Amino acid sequence: MGDNFLGTGWHFPVQLDANGRVQLARHEDSVQQSIWMILGTSPGERVMSPDFGCGLHDLVFAVNNARAAGEVSAAVTEALTIWEPRIDVLSVTAYPDADQPNVLLIEISYEVRATNSRFNLVYPFYLASS
Repeated sequence: MGDNFLGTGWHFPVQLDANGRVQLARHEDSVQQSIWMILGTSPGERVMSPDFGCGLHDLVFAVNNARAAGEVSAAVTEALTIWEPRIDVLSVTAYPDADQPNVLLIEISYEVRATNSRFNLVYPFYLASS
């Protein structure tokens, strides 16, 4: 099974390689790009898949505090559990960015099921400034 289970798809954002062909994302890179796509998509945004995405964007006007961080962590965990079957979510932690007062950094630790490889990803979530 191995890496072939992880698949190959178009690189996101879509771009061309040196030969003028659509650049592809393969294996673990494909999984990471899928996570970014899930987190960057609001439910209802895709007409043909209205449930796809993460409820993260419902929290864009939240105050940058512990409650918002908990809600963000829960939304991300739920979305990844539903929409990315190739991984086991190990932990999701959201915390304020010390350099940017309206940014929550979402640290995601996950394990790719087919390879038992562990990865970390940090996704910046921008809150509306007050």
